[in-house]
Amino acid sequence: MKKAIQAVSIIAFALLAACTEPQTDTGRWYTKAQAEAGKMLFEANCGMCHGRRAQGLAENWKKPDASGHYPPPPLNGTAHAWHHPMETLLATIENGGAPVGGVMPAFGDKFNQEQKLALVAYFQSLWPDDIYQQWREIDERN
Repeated sequence: MKKAIQAVSIIAFALLAACTEPQTDTGRWYTKAQAEAGKMLFEANCGMCHGRRAQGLAENWKKPDASGHYPPPPLNGTAHAWHHPMETLLATIENGGAPVGGVMPAFGDKFNQEQKLALVAYFQSLWPDDIYQQWREIDERN
């Protein structure tokens, strides 16, 4: 009986561990198809401010412009987007930058949830693995 309980415990642990690992073709929470769909949306709607490859367009995104606003940051893993959990990333797309003093327009009426996730998938696909792993840890705490 004791061995049966141990076997069940081992199987349950393995199943739980498997549930926490991404089961996609990217090894991350999103699929390649989601990232590709997000790339098209990003280039058409976000690239003019964040750069076509999410690299940012300002020389220094940490310095306010003449109007006192910060320029759109890079979203390619070199700025602060990876410090924010998924909930915050989606809320920023939904509500724009106004709630935090920014000027990014809200896209809540323009994109459905699937498209918002695709946008995040695209710019996260540009993140190096170490940045993505740090983001996952932050996201899992929230």
